[in-house]
Amino acid sequence: MFSKRENFSKHVSQDISAYCHGELPAEESRRFAEHIISCAKCRREFEEIKLGVKLAEQLPQLAAPESLWAGIEARLGGPVRLETKRTSWQLRYVAVAAVLLVVASLGVWWFWERGSDGSNKGSWQVQALGGAPRIGNKRISEAGRLGKGEWLETDGNSRAQIEVGTIGTVDIDENTRVRLLETEPTEHRLELARGKMSAMIWAPPRLFFVDTPSAVAADLGCAYTLEVDDHGVGKLRVTSGWVALELKDRESIVPAGAACETRPEVGPGTPYFEDASPAFRAALSRMDFQDDPAVTKDALTLMLNEARPRDTLTLWHLLARVNETDRARVYEAIAKYVPPPEGVTREGVLRLDWGMLQLWKNQLQASWSWDGNMLKKKFMQK
Repeated sequence: MFSKRENFSKHVSQDISAYCHGELPAEESRRFAEHIISCAKCRREFEEIKLGVKLAEQLPQLAAPESLWAGIEARLGGPVRLETKRTSWQLRYVAVAAVLLVVASLGVWWFWERGSDGSNKGSWQVQALGGAPRIGNKRISEAGRLGKGEWLETDGNSRAQIEVGTIGTVDIDENTRVRLLETEPTEHRLELARGKMSAMIWAPPRLFFVDTPSAVAADLGCAYTLEVDDHGVGKLRVTSGWVALELKDRESIVPAGAACETRPEVGPGTPYFEDASPAFRAALSRMDFQDDPAVTKDALTLMLNEARPRDTLTLWHLLARVNETDRARVYEAIAKYVPPPEGVTREGVLRLDWGMLQLWKNQLQASWSWDGNMLKKKFMQK
């Protein structure tokens, strides 16, 4: 439907409906998600259509009563026949649309707040997977419901699974504390205070969020684990799809197979593949979470020497996180493995032109999914 080159150079408005309904092939769905992350125009249109889709999903299938149309005709001054003038047909269309809008609004409110079976939809189903997890002060041996504002806690002998509305599940490990913050058609949000959770989400991007003491995890359609220790230090591991870790103006996009650490008052660090060398990962930690310029300069030198083609994931993120002098060094290290595509210049990258950065990132992704050691060996043989 659109090539890799087109991913960030052309809008994807025509594909939004198909994406919301899960009709795009897996590869095109991934490219679509990547595009709307960086394209404000398409993202605004996506959010509007996503809202409409989610509202429509809450409506029941009910037949309109016979009296409804009679009432509309009475308001229009008598029966309306198919052979009437076009203006009358348009009036009829507007009247029906107005009535349906009111009915839909009332229906969404009622069925979202109460559910078609009379249950409260402002809560999520919780299943005990072992032991007796606690919701508030109440322990559950089999199942329960987690309401907005309530905490779910597990001890060293208990685990649980949460049904995130109709969009996925979250497994809660031992010694974990989570709270339901929001559950609406356009946003589902948990808070992970401590412990470990594993999420499997099959919704459009940016519908499920997890707040932690040091970052917000925004799901982009994926599976991942998220851990937080007693000091608020977090670690994200993505097993499928993509996750965005965000705090204020700092963001890390983490693909499948990669990890990213977070620190309170700092936010997300730089994503990396866990098969990177120990020296590379140790140097990255110093880059992310130490303020000493001498330490970070030496750490960057070590990283550039240790980097593989697969590690361009990390280096690409560093372009916007280092000074201008070091940015040139990072650029050269990336270009050694994957030269920038047509339309991306050295000058543009060094001034952090967002469009060029995204085009290059799109081309770099092929190296992120290949075996890094094999690529490096192939490069060294040239």
